[in-house]
Amino acid sequence: MDKSKFSGTGVAVVTPFHSDLSVDYDSLGELIEFLITSGINYLVAMGTTGESPTISVSEKEKIFKFFVQQNKGRVPLIMGIGGNDTRAIQEALERVDPSGFDAILSVSPYYNRPTQEGIYQHYKALDKSTPLPLILYNVPGRTSSNITAETTLRIARDCPNVIGTKDASGNLKQGEDILTNRPDNFILLSGDDETAIPLIQCGAEGVISVIAGCFPRFFKEGVDAALDSNHQKADEVSKLAQPIIDLLFEEGNPAGVKSVLSQRGLIKNHLRLPLISVSESVHTHLSTYVKQYK
Repeated sequence: MDKSKFSGTGVAVVTPFHSDLSVDYDSLGELIEFLITSGINYLVAMGTTGESPTISVSEKEKIFKFFVQQNKGRVPLIMGIGGNDTRAIQEALERVDPSGFDAILSVSPYYNRPTQEGIYQHYKALDKSTPLPLILYNVPGRTSSNITAETTLRIARDCPNVIGTKDASGNLKQGEDILTNRPDNFILLSGDDETAIPLIQCGAEGVISVIAGCFPRFFKEGVDAALDSNHQKADEVSKLAQPIIDLLFEEGNPAGVKSVLSQRGLIKNHLRLPLISVSESVHTHLSTYVKQYK
């Protein structure tokens, strides 16, 4: 597997909606164009930021096809397929049309709170079913369960179709442990914007980002600097990005991103319940950065 395919800045793309909360494909097309022309290296369809828990199976299938049609092979695409029922995910992996996609991102089981052995066995099962290279997604803030470095490395060694992990633990020590002991062909991507640039400076290949979904050129500049060992520039961007990241997540993701994108005129500011739009206060604070980073 070519590691460079997923190096740099990836974006977990939001799902735009009309006022009746149907998927707004015209806006999704504009958004994909905006991200690609802004230099984003690859895109993730139907990650958590895409409000995947409230998107039906038939909607997801249509969205996946739309990404492929809109992308036209310009950047690598990652398909989000995950959940907390291993057998159901296996069935989804066997049913899905992988055409036009380069990998699958699968979140660690949530709510069930499996043991580390349970997590290992979960990915062992998915490894046998996946039609594409598989990337783990460790996001303890959402799943209430951390995939430890030890378990990640065990999966990396034993599951030939698992090519890497998106680690959103925010734990740099855990990331460093993975980097030190990983197999040569295993990639580490940050899933936490706050610690993304420091983790890349430690040797990670890149980030699947939220902030880059609405401030793409700005954040990519910092990621590229980190990859080029321009630590002064990378640290500068990381510092400037922190207050924006705080605002984007203050009232939940992707509410913050959708606020920014709506202010940019790319989408309408609609979310499906139980998510709601950010407060007027956060919307106004974000507007200062929209003006600053045109």
